[in-house]
Amino acid sequence: MQFSVTAVDSGSKARVGVLKTGHGDVPTPLFMPVGTLGTVKGVHPTELKTDIHSHIVLGNTYHLYLRPGISVLEQAGGLHSFTTYDGPMLTDSGGFQVYSLEHRRKIKEEGVTFQSHIDGSRHVFTPESVMDLQRCIGADICMAFDECTPFPCPENYAAEAMHRTHRWLDRCVSRWKETEPKYGYEQALFPIVQGSVYPELRKQSADYIAEKGAWGNAIGGLSVGEPHEEMYAMTELVCDRLPSDKPRYLMGVGTPANLLENIALGVDMFDCVMPTRNGRNGTLFTSEGIMNLRNAKWASDFSPLDPQGTSSVDQRYTKAYLRHLFISGESLGRQIASIHNLRFYMWLMEQAREQIQKGTFSAWKNRLVPKLQQRL
Repeated sequence: MQFSVTAVDSGSKARVGVLKTGHGDVPTPLFMPVGTLGTVKGVHPTELKTDIHSHIVLGNTYHLYLRPGISVLEQAGGLHSFTTYDGPMLTDSGGFQVYSLEHRRKIKEEGVTFQSHIDGSRHVFTPESVMDLQRCIGADICMAFDECTPFPCPENYAAEAMHRTHRWLDRCVSRWKETEPKYGYEQALFPIVQGSVYPELRKQSADYIAEKGAWGNAIGGLSVGEPHEEMYAMTELVCDRLPSDKPRYLMGVGTPANLLENIALGVDMFDCVMPTRNGRNGTLFTSEGIMNLRNAKWASDFSPLDPQGTSSVDQRYTKAYLRHLFISGESLGRQIASIHNLRFYMWLMEQAREQIQKGTFSAWKNRLVPKLQQRL
């Protein structure tokens, strides 16, 4: 895997780059649709490319391990073959999902023992087993196993989790070097910076991760309930310490405004369930602001979903029709809204790359962010 920076904004730390993987080149900054179980909910694999113009999608080790199971994925020839999506893929290690189980898991130095949210069966994840699982899944980019802390949490607990994450990373790297890709293309391992919202911990973690010389680096443990200002402060601090010649991935973020603000701080990669989850619940992100399609004000509004026409469904369907689908409980409404929101996120990344290349990103961002946050 290779990464090259091709342009830097004149008024911020935003940059444009190209990430080369075994399944194609990916322009950055980028947003990854979340396909937790081998599917982006409500979206056909072909629509990800033809309608949404996605360059890379995310899967999850924890969920794929439980269903359909690693043996099935190996028999299929990996997640790409199993899903028929032939673009680049990234897999989260499952650390965040195990963290979110809370009352169903126990963290020890060896790894994490947890109960399945499906049937209560007991399982163990270790840094070594998670590396093996991701090799078998076949993602182009694989994440190190980490311990994600909640917000708020005491500084001593954040420090303990951070140091354990570092020790687990060393074990991940050792196991990674002992194994080979299974399906004929290179796989990259990304370590994860932790440290909650404590600046000194974030500095320690960023420096420790930077020393590993990995293919790319991730920032975890944010967007877990902390104020946006805290997120931005930690992101800026970490980005300033991570290598500039490697991609920086901010995990689980976020709103359209969050993406633009973090791009300005030097982040290259994002993922979040927000566009599809909110879409399924009747919320649209648009270039004019945020719409709740269930509101009566849209009942006889026959204008396009977004005046910018950011998605393939924008000019085809009206606000009134999409509201009718939601009020009627029709699944097509959830599908259209998901496609629209994902395409809007892709459009936003395309616009960001264009503005960075022009050197006008900062001024453009400052004009657009207030619009993106307003409720229509």
